[in-house]
Amino acid sequence: MKKVGVADTTFARVDMARYAVRALLAAGTGFRVVRRTVPGIKDLPVACRRLFLEDGVDLCLALGMPGKAEYDRTCAHEASLGLQFAGVLEAKPIVECFVFEDEAETPRALEALARRRAEEHALNAYALLYRPRDLERRAGEGLRQGFRDAGPVRPTH
Repeated sequence: MKKVGVADTTFARVDMARYAVRALLAAGTGFRVVRRTVPGIKDLPVACRRLFLEDGVDLCLALGMPGKAEYDRTCAHEASLGLQFAGVLEAKPIVECFVFEDEAETPRALEALARRRAEEHALNAYALLYRPRDLERRAGEGLRQGFRDAGPVRPTH
C-alpha cells in the first residue's frame, strides 16, 4: 500500500491539510495518508524528509501559507529550496502548495483560494502516484491551481 505524506503548518490561517486529505480520499483508494504538522513554513522541508525516512511515504504534499511581509516571501523561498533539496535527496516528489496571504483581498476569498489550491494540488499528487498519463495528457494546457486556468497558447499562422 502506498503512503502519501501531508505536511502543514500552524502558521497557516486555513487548515489546508484538511481539504487536501479530503480530496485525496475522494480521488481513490490504495494508499494511506500520514500527516505531520509543524509550526512554520521553514519547518516543512524537515517534516517532509521525516515523512520519507520515518514513515516511508511515497510522495509528500507540503502545504503552507506565508504572510504578507517581504520577510515572509523570503522564508517561503527558503522553504521552497529546502523542499526541493529534500525531494532530490529521496528521489521522490514533493508537491509544494503555498498560498500567500496577499493573494486574496478578504478572509473569505483567502479561505476559498487555500481550499481550492490544496484540493487541486492533492489531485496532482494523486495523479503523480496513480495516473501519470493524465498529467502527460494535460501538458501545455496552462492549468493553474487555485485560480482560473490560463489555457494553452495557440499558434497563429
